[in-house]
Amino acid sequence: MTQGPGAEPLTLPILTAIQSMQGTVTLARILAQGGRQIDLAGLDAEAARLCTAVALLPAFAARPLRPALEALVAEVEGLAAALPSPPAEA
Repeated sequence: MTQGPGAEPLTLPILTAIQSMQGTVTLARILAQGGRQIDLAGLDAEAARLCTAVALLPAFAARPLRPALEALVAEVEGLAAALPSPPAEA
């Protein structure tokens, strides 16, 4: 994985935040699969912050984050599949 000069200091905090969010989403998925109610209110704001942080990076610095972001997306999709469907409107 080739990075430009100074990429790691730019991406390390963002990578840490991505991995932290993935852990949170994994836990939420496990709880949802177990039938527990979960509050997802904070995830939207955190996802928006991560997206903004990645978008502000130069391309050479953002590129190495792709695998972590793809893993996060996969976990979010797993969480979405584990959530109960909303009741149909009459």
